[in-house]
Amino acid sequence: MSALFEGYEAAPFKARRDRLSKRLDGALALVPAGGTSSRNFLAQAYPYRASSHFLYLVGLPLIDGMLVVDGDEHTLFLPKAPDDDALWHGAQPGHQEIAERTGCRVVHINRLADALGGQRVATVPAPDPITRARQSALLGREVTPGRFDEADLPLVDGLIALRSVHDEAAIGGLRRAAAVTTAAHLAAMSVTRPGMREADVRAAFDGIVVAENLEYAYGPIVTVHGEVLHNSAHGNRIDKGDLLLADVGAEAEGGWAGDVTRTWPVSGKFSTTQREFYEVVLAAEEASIEAVKPGARYRDVHLASCRALAAGLVDLGVLTGDPAELVADGVHALFFPHGVGHLLGLDVHDMEDLGDRAGYAPGRKRAEQFGLSYLRLDRDLEVGMAVTIEPGLYQVPAILEAPRFRELAKGRVNWERLRDFADVRGIRIEDDVLVTDAGREVLTAEIPKTIDALEAIVGSRA
Repeated sequence: MSALFEGYEAAPFKARRDRLSKRLDGALALVPAGGTSSRNFLAQAYPYRASSHFLYLVGLPLIDGMLVVDGDEHTLFLPKAPDDDALWHGAQPGHQEIAERTGCRVVHINRLADALGGQRVATVPAPDPITRARQSALLGREVTPGRFDEADLPLVDGLIALRSVHDEAAIGGLRRAAAVTTAAHLAAMSVTRPGMREADVRAAFDGIVVAENLEYAYGPIVTVHGEVLHNSAHGNRIDKGDLLLADVGAEAEGGWAGDVTRTWPVSGKFSTTQREFYEVVLAAEEASIEAVKPGARYRDVHLASCRALAAGLVDLGVLTGDPAELVADGVHALFFPHGVGHLLGLDVHDMEDLGDRAGYAPGRKRAEQFGLSYLRLDRDLEVGMAVTIEPGLYQVPAILEAPRFRELAKGRVNWERLRDFADVRGIRIEDDVLVTDAGREVLTAEIPKTIDALEAIVGSRA
């Protein structure tokens, strides 16, 4: 048996295709795997990852494959491997083996145009432009990311409905990603010490993820500049007095994502001001986690963090006024400018290629208020959904020094008191949370986040 099928079970994927076919309203579904892209010359390709929609329905990274779901008939249209492929890549499964293992018909991709001809076809855009161009040529219309033809909506809405609520196989994948992510964070915390570089800590994450034969779900963030929300550089020296923010998640077999952030003191001890701000963020995260339950609106989960953060900053004398009013006016967003999280699944920001149609329930749209406008999810939570909870507190000069935000504050920020917290650039605490019948399960609960637990582990292997 080919290594491609190691651990592979066809039943969950067939069940997903069957459920999807019931939602297609008589249309055919064309779901591309996507192709490879090169870094420099054609033979030097980036690591391949199939489209998440294709992985959800097939479970195998079949380069340049196309899945067609037509009622009870599921067909994979695949290219034939080059004659010398085994020389460079080892023995690869043939079409017959793929058919036997997946339960799909397998047909050469050259016959796809004839199979689609004259029929109503719904599709989703492939992640790469070459495959999207093929889709456009096959369907005689432009296939563009973020824009859907009316014919595509049964497939788009069907995928959203199915992928939003995870089945047991998906939950198993999320648990696996969470377990490796947990081990990686523990390793990174334990080696941290002053005088290292961010890259040295990143290497501790790498050691666990690589040893598990996995990839990352997204580019790791390991930085002393936590105020830069998606900081991808790892060249800074980390010194006593710095806080290190690490936003790192493993991608499990089959593509399932972990997504966790922790912030810890490089020296192993928080300063008084770092401790005070950290406790505010931890209280905000705990408030939102407590709000996660079936039927809860995710916007309200977000606002629970906002109110807790505003109340904590009022207690510290950084903000003045009623916390509810501060949140209503968006003053808290000067320090917490992003949403509290997002859906989690095969994509770390799950299904964001489908835009707000996936993230926002029908009839809901993004707010225009600064901060709230960045909320990625506004749906009512259901059993089986997975979300991240990730409030933060940042001192971003571009926000705090901007005249329009100074005007928004209207005297409700005590700038002199804020200067006492100059040793805090950014703090974020993030966990992966599964919605359950009982309320919620924190899949990443074993990663330390209380002050005492962090101070006990940081540098313990230094």
